[in-house]
Formats: sequence, structure tokens, C-alpha cells
Amino acid sequence: MAQKSRSSRRKGGARKTKRTLSSGQVHIYATFNNTIVTVTDKQGNTVCWGSAGSSGFKGSRKSTPFAARLAAEEAMKKAQAMGIQEVDVFIKGPGPGREAAIRAVQSLGMKVTSITDETPVPHNGCRPPKKRRV
Repeated sequence: MAQKSRSSRRKGGARKTKRTLSSGQVHIYATFNNTIVTVTDKQGNTVCWGSAGSSGFKGSRKSTPFAARLAAEEAMKKAQAMGIQEVDVFIKGPGPGREAAIRAVQSLGMKVTSITDETPVPHNGCRPPKKRRV
């Protein structure tokens, strides 16, 4: 039986460092199925995040405005623990959780300096999904 050789590498990944930031960016990605809220520093490095799925919602309940609000609150509480007080908000996607997530960010005492819509608009690119016949 061959013996396992031990490498000189230490176990685990990079160590998490406790950072204190005063301002950051909130990226809200609202799809039709989920809402993902990511808090980054000014350079775009991820500080913390939250999503409707990670907040405990499954299936079609992830796509509700209520789930988006809870996801945004979860991410904002983590960001406030790191000292972030003012944020720029960037929104992407047409999902139902857009407005609820923005309201949640504002209601938790964060100073919102700007709100930018970054939803990608095709210049007649891919064919969209067929219309539903209910």
C-alpha cells in the first residue's frame, strides 16, 4: 500500500481578514427566479452577500419581493457590521425584487448616494423565450 505524502502547503484557503470600510457598493441582481444582493468595496472586491435562496426560500417563493427584501436586509446587516455607512446602489435585471431590495437598503439606515440601473439591454441579440399560453 502506497503511503500518502504530506505536502508543505497548509490546510484551508486564504484567511479572512476583518476589514473596516466606510463606504461601498451594493449590486442587486434581480432575475425572474431569484434576487442576489452583493456588497463590494469601491474596487469591486466582494465584502458580503445575501440572496433569497440563502435566506431560506425555495422554488417560486424566491422570486417574491418579500424574499428580496430579506436578502437585502441580510446583506446590509453584514455590511453594517463591517462599518459601511454609505453605499452606491447598482441594479441589474428585470425581476420582481428590484424595488423591494432598494427600499430595504434605504430603510436600514444606509446613506444611498446614487442608484444606477445597469440592466443589459440587447441591441436585438438572442431570441427571447416564447410567450406563455396559460
